[in-house]
Amino acid sequence: MRRAVPLLPALAALLLLTACGTEHAGTPGTGEAAAPESPTPVKGPSVDGVRITSVTLPSATPTPSAGSDGYSVHADPLTIGRDSGISAAYEVTNDGTQALTYTILFDFTDDAGGVMSNREETVRTVAPGATVRRTVRLGEWAPGSSRVTRVKVGRVTKVPTAEAPSASGECPPSGIRVSADDGDAAMGLRVVGLHLQNCGKRDYSLNGYPLLELLDDDLAPVDGVRIVHGSGGITTGTDFDEPARPLVLKPGESASSGLMWRNTTEFGTAVNVPHVRVRAERGADPVIVTPRLDLGTTGKLAVRAWTRSPK
Repeated sequence: MRRAVPLLPALAALLLLTACGTEHAGTPGTGEAAAPESPTPVKGPSVDGVRITSVTLPSATPTPSAGSDGYSVHADPLTIGRDSGISAAYEVTNDGTQALTYTILFDFTDDAGGVMSNREETVRTVAPGATVRRTVRLGEWAPGSSRVTRVKVGRVTKVPTAEAPSASGECPPSGIRVSADDGDAAMGLRVVGLHLQNCGKRDYSLNGYPLLELLDDDLAPVDGVRIVHGSGGITTGTDFDEPARPLVLKPGESASSGLMWRNTTEFGTAVNVPHVRVRAERGADPVIVTPRLDLGTTGKLAVRAWTRSPK
């Protein structure tokens, strides 16, 4: 004979479940993973060829929230765990005439639009007319931060694959790997490092300064900016005025240079340079880096000579 369930305990359990709302498995601070959810489709315009097609959030609502910008989705509060369970499926479409490499910054925001975290993804060699599909994941969530309720495309940078910086661990046919770092800023002074590594099998010789071309968003030349060797009077007390010296880099050795400017804005139109085409020396293969130079109205960019990097 089946035993009857007391009414009051059953009712209490029902009320407890109702009070929990849309929380799923995984308790804040316990280290448990959030419960898996089904992707929520997102319909909206692309951003420079990149479009989010669906978002997976713990307790995601089935449709984009009111006031959505078209490529974000609303969710109920996130259950914090070892893995956030947050991801976004996206597609990259190349409408150009040459293969492009895309670097995409995804913003994970709260309801107020504050960016709680972001992830940068690189999609290499998207052929003309092709569409490539990928997924970006937030991964581990930092306790104490506001809960993520939206994912959106924050920024898209695209350059011809033939001139894109090589992937980590890959050595281009030239035998040298050129890249730029994230830079440093203080009191309006900006400095971005340029780095060159001999990843080939032969010695590589340098003597002088990297050759630079300043490019806009469409990779067209930017005029009206003077590139100077050394500090150019922009500041004092730096190593930018050290003279160029001949260098021979053995396989595995590196050299560094740098760009320096001020973002002062006075009379005239401020100049922003998102891309710089860099050649290690005359005749070298070009590499397009994206330091996003906010040159203000100064009209001047300083470049430092190649120097051997410490081992």
